Amino acid sequence: MLQAFVMVLREGFESFLIVAIILSYLRSRNQKWLYQAVYAGIAVALLTSFLAGLALIRGVNQALWEGVLGLVTIAMVGTLVIHMWRIAPRLKQDIQTHLGRFSSHFSRKWAFLGVFLFTLIMITREGMETALMLLQVRDQGVIGGILLGLAGAIAVAILWVRYSRFINLKRFFQVTGIFLMLFMAQVAVYSFHEFSEAGIFPNSEAIHIATEPFSPLGTYGQWFPIVMVGASAFWLFGAWVMDRFQKAVS
Repeated sequence: MLQAFVMVLREGFESFLIVAIILSYLRSRNQKWLYQAVYAGIAVALLTSFLAGLALIRGVNQALWEGVLGLVTIAMVGTLVIHMWRIAPRLKQDIQTHLGRFSSHFSRKWAFLGVFLFTLIMITREGMETALMLLQVRDQGVIGGILLGLAGAIAVAILWVRYSRFINLKRFFQVTGIFLMLFMAQVAVYSFHEFSEAGIFPNSEAIHIATEPFSPLGTYGQWFPIVMVGASAFWLFGAWVMDRFQKAVS
């Protein structure tokens, strides 16, 4: 439940934030007529992510397919987390720059299509990332975690709209990014475990037995979510102390 909660909280808030920035930009440019393009992009993105999730889930309980999905998840999530660490301070500016390019066409038809595609790509990326990560969660409470994460994302989004000056976006994406990167480390071990189960390595049976305790439901692996939360909390506390120290010095 805990892993699913953090994943949906981060990705859900990131999606809400992207949509809020897009709508705010269009309102400031007096282009509210493009709101329909945004809503259409969101709807198609959600449908695409849902259908893709259904297609991917067919591979669950197939060792080789699960191993491949694990590697895809590591590559996709890892690169996106690092990308978000880099652009988080200028996220709003980055989105507005790209959106301005798409919405500035003289033709209303091309402007509508540009905003629609931009929204579709941005939200689908978040949806696919979430789907891939949730497929790696081996927890009976995953549905509860998803619902709590969604509720938390909505709450954080509302707080951001009303009290954005009190929310440090950089720290939010950093600490949730650390959690996800640690989760990717566990996914890497689990993918190696699944590949050995599929028999693609020499001495695969011995490797499979050796890595079993580190799988999500193994003796050691089941404690990894607590380690991830503890490490993320420790880092957040350290960052808070450093911020306070820097303010005191300045």
